[in-house]
Parts: sequence; structure tokens; C-alpha cells
Amino acid sequence: MKKMLLLGVSAALIALLPIQEGQAKTLKWAFQGDVATLDPYAHAESFTGNFLHHIYEPLVRRGRDLGFEAALATEWELIEPTVWRFRLREGVKFHGGKPFSADDVVTSLNRIRHPDARQKGYAQAISGVRKVDDFTVDIETKGAYPLLLNDLSGIFILSAEWLKENNAEHPVSITTGETTYASSHTNGTGPFKLESYRADQKAVLTVNSDWWDTPEHNLTRIGFTPIKADATRIAALLSGEVDLVLPASLQDIQRIDATPGFKVLELPSVRTIFFGFNIQADELNDSNIKGRNPLADPRVRKALWMAVDSDQITGRIMRGKARTAGVIAAPEMPGYSSEIDNRPPYDPEGARALLAEAGYPEGFSVNLSCPNDRYVNDEAICVAVTAMWARIGVAANLVAESKNTYFPKIDRGEADIFMFGYAALPAMDGFSILTAQLSSRKEGRGQNNFGGYENAEIEAIVAKAAVEQDNDKRLALITEALRIATEEVAYLPLHQQPIAWAVRDGVDVPQFADEYLRLWYARVD
Repeated sequence: MKKMLLLGVSAALIALLPIQEGQAKTLKWAFQGDVATLDPYAHAESFTGNFLHHIYEPLVRRGRDLGFEAALATEWELIEPTVWRFRLREGVKFHGGKPFSADDVVTSLNRIRHPDARQKGYAQAISGVRKVDDFTVDIETKGAYPLLLNDLSGIFILSAEWLKENNAEHPVSITTGETTYASSHTNGTGPFKLESYRADQKAVLTVNSDWWDTPEHNLTRIGFTPIKADATRIAALLSGEVDLVLPASLQDIQRIDATPGFKVLELPSVRTIFFGFNIQADELNDSNIKGRNPLADPRVRKALWMAVDSDQITGRIMRGKARTAGVIAAPEMPGYSSEIDNRPPYDPEGARALLAEAGYPEGFSVNLSCPNDRYVNDEAICVAVTAMWARIGVAANLVAESKNTYFPKIDRGEADIFMFGYAALPAMDGFSILTAQLSSRKEGRGQNNFGGYENAEIEAIVAKAAVEQDNDKRLALITEALRIATEEVAYLPLHQQPIAWAVRDGVDVPQFADEYLRLWYARVD
């Protein structure tokens, strides 16, 4: 199980030698949005998790090939069909100076399983955790569960003593607007420490000289700045204000590559961008249709899909660098099948007819919510789609906003149609799509099912797939659930977005298909 084959990246990456004392450097980088919170359990956004991964660590992490490797746990074994035993790493210290032990693992796993934790879905299969001794813990699952390591790779361990001292044992969710000491302070075991953080302005990390691992990076400081506007972000790179930008705007890639001293790094991504629908509401939040919900009708959802010109989006807006999707799973995702990856042809007239058949011959109005600082060309895509839907009589009132207000809003059910991007992190398995996107919000599942989609057949498939030990049968179940959801247009798939970063010469940063930035592998001249 430790050597489960997962999605990998280029085998050409070669392990680097440990750094020498005099080689240390500062890396300055910019992303299009800011960190949502400093509490690892208060959010469910991959960028925030990526940032915090430099400070906090899981029991099991992903290495250069995205396979599993030891982190805060050094060994693990299945001692019973539903019980995993983990041997913990000795000699590890939290940034505050206190030693790491089994108590921290027990406290952390209980904290993330709390009903108020936004990340509780990562631990939905865990039924209990027990301390065996100071450096051994047993984790019990609700049934035989083959993906526990996948889930644990995204659960960061916090200091039990630090949480108690700062009255932060009770987790919160950014959806509620509540905060704790852990929302604005950190105390991890990772390769970097938080020196300072000013929301929407800057964060500074410094190297953790007591890190248990042998560094492959040569950094002493990391400076992070959120820069929303593409033009401003690229200008900051070309002027030398920053060394690395994520993402590199697609319209500027050729210009960056043609500028001496700079280059663009590109890689296909497993993140699928799609629209979700407010299906569960009796009436939409913002529509001229009262007393009923047009989006609850699969015919309406299919009409909206038929009215989206994917060639215009992938060809023009995404500059030919995205892959059109007909299902909300990327081809690299376990459980994907090309047989169900078929979107309906672009057909505005057919879409109008389908709307009329559903009882909306004149169309209707609806709100469309999108982030403007999270995905590649997110707002531009939404602007284009509003024009496409207008051709079939659907007036989409676009509200584009920062991800830090956007995600809590859609989590509260305040959006009727909303953009979302999912890479099935941390599991990187199609089963995560089933539990996060296609399951109802029961038993810790459905954390990203913002529109309340529910299908009894899929619920039964999820329950069966969760404990299926035969991998071929498990993948077939995932495919079947994706087929049902696609036929019902539970979501409107758009594309898999590209990964495009830009760096100055002398910056060596590996890319990964999960879009994570892992600066503990970075080196700068």
C-alpha cells in the first residue's frame, strides 16, 4: 500500500545535494490571490493548503514523483482490516520549540473530525484514533478503506499543547467568519516558519534550521505577495520585484519567453474547471422565476451546457492551452473513462428548444458567481459565458469577486450558478470527486457539494466504493457514478486548465500536475 502508483511528474527531476551554509538565498513570489486563513482546518481551498504546507506537515507526504513518502510518520502498516498503525518520527520539534509526539496526532485528527472543521471531509473515513505510545498511533476507519494514505497526505499536524494554550482546540470554518488564534498564527514542523503576515499585502517565511529533513533547497527567506491583476503581476516579475509568478497570464507567455532573463514553465494540470448549480433550493436566490427552481430540472442544466461554446473558451480565452472536458474528472484521474467524456455539441437553437420543453420558452434570469483571482482567466470565462447564455434567453447577472469572499459565499448556498475548480486533492483519486462533489452533506462528505446535488444511486455507489478492495471494481464504481452525474448534468464541465508559471533566470522550481508549489525543492542563484 505504501507504494501505490499515483499520478507522477517528469522522471527527469534529480535529487539535489544538501545546501552549503554560504549558498542561502531569498525567493520572492506572487500569486493572483491571498491565503484564506492560517488555520489548516478552516478552509477547503488548495492554494491555501499549498501555502500552509511550507509551514505544517502531514504524516505522509507526496514526493517528487507525487508518490507517498514518510513525513511525520516513518512507517505504517495495516494491522487489522480497519486499523492502521503509524510509527512516528522521533526528534521532531514544532517551530515553537516543543517536541512532536503521538498526542499531537491524536489531537489534530480529532480536531479535523469536529463538525465545525471545514476540512472534515479529508477525515470522513476515520472513526477513531488511539495513542499506543509516545511515537505510535492507531487510526481506525469506518470500513476497509484503501485510500487512507491519500487522505492523510492533506491533513497537517498541529501542536496539541499550542492549541490548548491559545484556546484554539475548537476548529472554525471561514464560511462562518469566525476566527481563533490559529487563524492568524502558526506553529508547524515544516521546512519554513512564518515570520510575518499581513492579509492582502505580504507574508514572510524564514527557513526552519531545526527541520528534521535534509534540505534540498537553498533558501533562507521566502517573500509572498498577492497580486491580483495579471498585468501588474507580470510587471513585478519583469522589473525584478519578484522572482516567480503563479499563474503566468496566458496572453503574456510569448512576451515573457521572448524577454531575456525570463522563462515560462508549463505543465498540464489535473484541475477541472466547471460550473455548479443551486439544485436543492425551492427558489433561486436571484431570479425572475418565483416559486420554483429552473436549475432543479436537468433539461435546463443541459440547455445551459449546450449553449456554451467550448471552442471559443479553450481556443480564445485559454489560448489553446486548456483541454475541453465532458466530465468533471481529468483523464489522469483514477476512475476516469473516455467513454463518458463527451460534451453535447454547441447548439444554441437546440438549447432554446430544451428550455421551452422545460417550461421556460422566454428563458429566465439567474445570478452567476465567479472568482476573479483563483483560476486561470476565471472572470474572462464567466464574462464570455454570460454572453453565450444571453443568446438563449438566460440573463446571467455576473458577480465576480476575490476568492476570500467568494468561497465562503458559495459554501453558504448564496450562489445560483458558480464556478469551481477541483483537482481531487489531496487524494488525487476519482473517489474524492464522488465524496466531495457528488455526495450529499452527510457523514462528513459533500464538502464541495455547494448546490445540494443528490442522487440515491450515487450515494449507494459511494458507500460501496469506499470499502471495495478490488481496485478494478472500485474504479468501475467511480466511473459509473461519474456517468450518472454527467448524464444528469450535475455540473457543467468546462476544461482542465494549464499550469503556467514564469520565473527569472537562476530560479529552479519543479512543477507538479497537482499545481502545488513545493519550495522545499527550490534553488535560486
